[in-house]
Amino acid sequence: MADMLAEYDFRGGARGKYAKRYVEGTNLVVLEPEVARAFPTSADVNLALRTLIDQKGQSTTSIA
Repeated sequence: MADMLAEYDFRGGARGKYAKRYVEGTNLVVLEPEVARAFPTSADVNLALRTLIDQKGQSTTSIA
């Protein structure tokens, strides 16, 4: 690892910390800044989307 810079110190890191999440799959959505301000967390976004789904009369289990 001769090309690694000295400031890259991974001694405190955990190998595979996010591997399970990666394998399960993750949907990444980039929000516009004003939307991100209104819904700052994943939980906020999911609640808003589930509310919209419920209002439309759809089941979250039928959405792929």
